[in-house]
Amino acid sequence: MSRSVADELRETPDSYGAYPRLSAEQIELFARARGAARRRTDAGEVLYREGDRDVDFFVVLDGTIAVVEGLGSRGERTVGVHGAGRFLGELSVVTGETAFLSAVVRVPGEVLRVPVEQVRELVTQDVAIGDLILRAFLLRRSLLVGLGAGFRIIGSRYSPDTRRLREFAARNRLPHSWIDLERDAAAEGLLRELGIGPEETPVVIWHGARVLRNPSNEKLAEAIGLRAPVEPGELHDLAVVGAGPAGLAAAVYGASEGLDTITLDCVATGGQASTSSRIENYLGFPAGVTGAELAERATLQARKFGARITVPARAVALEERDGHHVLALADGEELHARAVVVASGVHYRKLPLQRLEEFEGTSVHYAATEVEAQLCSGDPVAVVGGGNSAGQAALFLSRRAEHVHLLVREPSLAQGMSRYLVERLERTGNVELHTNTEVRGLLGDAWLEELELLDNRTGAHNRIPARALFVFIGAEPRTQWLGRALALDEKGFVVTGAATGAELMLETSMSGVFAVGDVRSGAIRRVATAVGEGSMAVRLVHEHLARDEVADRLVHTPKRPAHADVTS
Repeated sequence: MSRSVADELRETPDSYGAYPRLSAEQIELFARARGAARRRTDAGEVLYREGDRDVDFFVVLDGTIAVVEGLGSRGERTVGVHGAGRFLGELSVVTGETAFLSAVVRVPGEVLRVPVEQVRELVTQDVAIGDLILRAFLLRRSLLVGLGAGFRIIGSRYSPDTRRLREFAARNRLPHSWIDLERDAAAEGLLRELGIGPEETPVVIWHGARVLRNPSNEKLAEAIGLRAPVEPGELHDLAVVGAGPAGLAAAVYGASEGLDTITLDCVATGGQASTSSRIENYLGFPAGVTGAELAERATLQARKFGARITVPARAVALEERDGHHVLALADGEELHARAVVVASGVHYRKLPLQRLEEFEGTSVHYAATEVEAQLCSGDPVAVVGGGNSAGQAALFLSRRAEHVHLLVREPSLAQGMSRYLVERLERTGNVELHTNTEVRGLLGDAWLEELELLDNRTGAHNRIPARALFVFIGAEPRTQWLGRALALDEKGFVVTGAATGAELMLETSMSGVFAVGDVRSGAIRRVATAVGEGSMAVRLVHEHLARDEVADRLVHTPKRPAHADVTS
């Protein structure tokens, strides 16, 4: 037997719990699930393929099964091999996305096939099973992302559309790889092989053969099964607009307490928090947690309880109709709900600079994640802002960038940044602090090359080299879509509670509509606060629904005539 064949048959070692082995009792629990069936397998048999939807759950009882990327193609790659006691699949099994890998029988044996609906039910009912499977699926997704498995994005680093697609994939934790037209020698040959001209890029190649030419985020989401459909005319108990920490908390508690819950977001779950390189002051994570990991866990938790999450889906209007709330979506669909939680959050402010739009998407960024770090590896960069977000971004970028300039308008960082961050920045050798400094100009051709700075004490101008600029200078509420449906304060944040005459905390000027998180007027802008408000809102939604039911009974209960004979 050749070494390559031997490797194909050798079981992949467990990695940090990504490939656990089920006990005999746990396998029997799955075997008793409705619709579960044991069956023999043959060598070479394909249990499921990349791109398949609603893939069932398989437990290996005997033999070995390989999970493979690009099955049958020239670039076929074995990602893992699993033997008796292990189970197949990754996060897409519970999220409803299409399969990113194929499963092929290498050594014939036997498998237990369990309908995915039954697996989702078991995960919510049995804590031990749920923890084991969900942890494994999370780790497997991380491994796939690290391997660059899944779909491929081919495009120029100077293209805003390439940047858009990469950000969408990264924010949604979708396995993918990026082939840079400028730096990857194989890119041109691959495009020729597919019959695609450079002018047609960016393109997405999905499960080896399907080519999407510069797809919108919605088209990409549809291709991989990310977006859950909105059923016309269906009435939900609770609709949540925005899937940041506040919205996800509302989704988790709403679904876990029996409410038919649907959550919308125009980009990805996690909101602004998902772009944070590390959150170190959130309860329960003493070593810190990345925003992406926190968002991924919360999203999975919401789905575990049955919440539907639709991404991307953008709400454009809110109104009351026939005693219910109606959300109009950008694609023309309507979503009907008995109660609504507005958690649409904020978007970062922009610097008032000429040529800003010209560099956005290629050199000017409003988040510091692995995607942006890859683009500026080895280059000098600048971060603008004096808050915790700016400090975390500067620290994160210092691991990849040659030099990080931290630009602050104030005379020191003490006014807006936590002390632990200030101390770390002071100890980081390639981070240079510029106080009393403002950005006045962006210089460069296709790519940012220098920044023109102003010292606001002396009026002196100077230039620094910077291939990328990261902006963290505060935020504005995402409330334009509401129009005049709800009362807003002078800055555009949603007013809640007694200030609107509402009976319930967090309730807005429209009965049954609640606002939580950063979008709410007077909110404390912290992840923990957003989670708390999203959780509390569900309790208030229950009170609203109960109040409506009482009112409905009073309206529809026939009244006894005044002269009725009570003894008859």
